Amino acid sequence: MGNWKVWMKKGSISLVAAFVLVTCAQPMSSPVYAAEINAGIPQVIEKASPSVVAIIGKPSSEMDKSLEKNRFNLAHGTGVIVASNGVIVTNAHVVKNMKNIVVVTSEGTTYRGHASNIDEESDLALVKIDATGLQPATFASSSDIKVGETVAAIGTPISFALRNSVTVGIVSGLDRSVSSQYQLIQTDAAINPGNSGGALINMKGEVIGINTMKYADIGVENLGFAIPVDTVKYVLKHFEQYGKVKRAYTGLELEESWEAVVGLPSSTGLRVTYVDADSPAAEAGIEQDEVLVSVGPNAVKTLVDYNEAIKKYLPGQSVDIKLQSGSATLTKTVKLGESHSAEATLTEDTEGSSLDADSGKTKIGDSHFGWSMKYPAGLVKRDQSDDGDSVSFVDAKGEFALFIHVDSDQSDELSPAVLLNKIAGDDSSEYGSYSDSATILERQYVKRAESPYAKIVSRSGEDGYIQTRGYLHGGRLYTVKLFVTKEQYTNRSKQNSYNDLLDSFKLAFNTEDNSLKDISVFNSDDVTYTSEYGLSIDLPADWEQDHRGSNSFYNEDYSQSIHVQVTSASSGDTLSDWVDREVHEFEAQYKADYRRVDKPVEVTVDGVPAWKVGFASSLGDEWFAGSSLFFIKDKYKYEVQMTYPQDDPMDELEKIWDNVVASISVDKDAMDGELGFIQDLDELADPNRTSLYKNEKWGYTLRIPENWTTNRSYDGIDPAMKSFTFTGGYLRVEADGKKGYTEILKDVEDEHKESHTNDSDYTYSSEDITLFGDVKGKKYTVSYTKAHIPYSETVYVFNRKQVTYTVTLRIDTAVSTDANVARLNKAFTSFTFVNGVGGK
Repeated sequence: MGNWKVWMKKGSISLVAAFVLVTCAQPMSSPVYAAEINAGIPQVIEKASPSVVAIIGKPSSEMDKSLEKNRFNLAHGTGVIVASNGVIVTNAHVVKNMKNIVVVTSEGTTYRGHASNIDEESDLALVKIDATGLQPATFASSSDIKVGETVAAIGTPISFALRNSVTVGIVSGLDRSVSSQYQLIQTDAAINPGNSGGALINMKGEVIGINTMKYADIGVENLGFAIPVDTVKYVLKHFEQYGKVKRAYTGLELEESWEAVVGLPSSTGLRVTYVDADSPAAEAGIEQDEVLVSVGPNAVKTLVDYNEAIKKYLPGQSVDIKLQSGSATLTKTVKLGESHSAEATLTEDTEGSSLDADSGKTKIGDSHFGWSMKYPAGLVKRDQSDDGDSVSFVDAKGEFALFIHVDSDQSDELSPAVLLNKIAGDDSSEYGSYSDSATILERQYVKRAESPYAKIVSRSGEDGYIQTRGYLHGGRLYTVKLFVTKEQYTNRSKQNSYNDLLDSFKLAFNTEDNSLKDISVFNSDDVTYTSEYGLSIDLPADWEQDHRGSNSFYNEDYSQSIHVQVTSASSGDTLSDWVDREVHEFEAQYKADYRRVDKPVEVTVDGVPAWKVGFASSLGDEWFAGSSLFFIKDKYKYEVQMTYPQDDPMDELEKIWDNVVASISVDKDAMDGELGFIQDLDELADPNRTSLYKNEKWGYTLRIPENWTTNRSYDGIDPAMKSFTFTGGYLRVEADGKKGYTEILKDVEDEHKESHTNDSDYTYSSEDITLFGDVKGKKYTVSYTKAHIPYSETVYVFNRKQVTYTVTLRIDTAVSTDANVARLNKAFTSFTFVNGVGGK
């Protein structure tokens, strides 16, 4: 698999290097003994290899469904047969997100498989195939494993074609604790990507561990790890008896000593940093800051020690835990509970799909741009432009590359000479030019009844050859370019196959041909998105998820959007109360003439009651509308909202919205297992609650409503200009210690006069005022409509201690409700100079 775990802090590498230097200085083992060991390896591998299988499948991606449609986007690993009827153990990270699993035995027999059990904490899983008479592996006893003994790793490194590869090394260490809850075996036998889940065997052909990870860094070699056979047996037993790993739960959060963290021998146990309320540990009287010394008969000094000790017990059993509390040593009996860590969701196969996503497809093309051609098994689509007019392919073996580009708005009446010139990349009248560095080997216009084309063959440098073909059809220029190396170009049989591929290019797409794969980005099918909250919705194929991976989706020009919000349903909250709050909050933002809320409509979504509410709002003459869907399921509140310009075609929008609503489903099993209570912030929000803003450098404070937003100062310096914004308005403070009050006042006056001169609709008035008791100032009141949005603005200019302050209060007419205006004015009157003089 591609996701390889990397452990160890950079600072530890020097310790590893020192160890390597020391061991290299030791006397080498007897060459006679080494020869004896090596002589027996083939027999050992012959015995163990039939129990090792290769596993391959399609990685599943909820974020990018196109990956599942790429026939070469495959993941692979290794497994070990543990029962003759087709039970195979492998790593959890190999099969967790794998679809359409295929298992290949050592003799080359292929089976369809599926993951039946997954335990991510141990990184072990079971795969089942429909087979009989398989050779199960023989497991060693962990007590027989010795550091320095010869071992072999069997797996499928790098490529699936290299299955049942063998590497040989020694056991480098035991009881290693790296990036794992449990102890691991360290080996210098090469464990490469794809070896995950394979067998680490001794020279009796017995499995001593399941390969799981390697350490990869520059200058570090031969550092691999395997899950010990005892842990494997423990997990397999639980899979068989309970269908999962039942882990004991104490309710303790524990902390290692500094020595244990850095890898030194620790002289102390584990400090209790937290005790869950009502947990088994709490009921036993274990308290924070006590030091856990042992679990049953097992001393514990690291978290791995603790996990190894606890795994020997089942939920419901009791265990004596020894603790150090101050100077006293205590023993407390804990009746263990059951840990309810998240269970991995088994990935289901793509219905009716084989491992080859393009099974049965022998041709490829674009239905929108109207072209098609042969689809060799080794042809891989590499890149495609967002609008689909350019696409590139490469050969899986790296022998050639193919590029197709479609130019629209072209004349069908171009002469052969002009067409040849166009595909050469030079639109001048001098037809002889192709490229400064390319030598033209062939140039001609091929008259073909079906579709004539311009053709140029050139040599680029010493090693590259390019054949370019240009076709005119339906106002479009289709350019097809084939890139090959000199070695492939001079191979006659290869050249014939390339020409056959190019000759298959047609300016047609037969939608009735089931063997033709359509790569058009203009796909009419909807795309299903599934979130961590278990919610699935279908959206048009040309809509995209927000680039930050949030639960927001947009059409091509971002004018239409769908947003999903998930929060927890508080105790006693009802659907009607929730909708009433949301409607009230919306209405409170706008004056009545600038908003519309439809009467809620009761509907059913995924088997539960839901309310659908239509709404619209405007800041001027452009209205934005939308619909919100509210429903509660499995203790969570789901709001799905669609917004769009009100003038957009309603027929199309209603169709999209109806399809979205009809597609909504919530799968509790698909929810992230770590989901807890998600507070609905609207339940806590108070629009009148304020917080203090203090600008030390410019000597003032303000009390600002908490739900307003502000620009941040990334350099940590109090800014001279500070803005606080809300929907349809803002308060801005500008402080100037260089210009004088009179000069700034003149600038403000001139700005208003110029605005009025440019547009007589811009009206303003001014008056002298006294602020904060004794501060003289000027007040300007403005009324204007900008970009079709009417607004009012109040500007205060005043001076204190050589600093001139210009404070602007602006609010759009659409949101100038009594409450919003009052909050804006109250924020200004809270202005206070740092020494205490100011507003209230």
